[in-house]
Amino acid sequence: MSELRTHGVLIEDTRIWVIHRRLRYGPFDYEWIPNLRGIELTFCGRKFGEILSEEEIYADLREFRLPMRVVEVAVLVLGNALYSGLNGYNDFERRGILEGRLMAAGCDRFLPLEFY
Repeated sequence: MSELRTHGVLIEDTRIWVIHRRLRYGPFDYEWIPNLRGIELTFCGRKFGEILSEEEIYADLREFRLPMRVVEVAVLVLGNALYSGLNGYNDFERRGILEGRLMAAGCDRFLPLEFY
């Protein structure tokens, strides 16, 4: 990843970093809940929420005092992981869906995504 980028998303396995104004935030991460009905969300190893469905998203990152745009991008990426996983999309499809959602949310400056 180039440190000169002002905005971006770095994805490595389940870990996600959001680059905003040349600062890197993360890692955001997720782990499937044992019954596979959702995912648990973490930031720097600390749980901050769960995504159980498109309608049931519980997340509280206030204690970390992150920029709102970082929170928005991270939750879009993590939510896409659950959505794509539950619907059986392949990596190419997942990437296309995520890029579309970021653009629809006005977060296109975080593209292109970087995968490692």
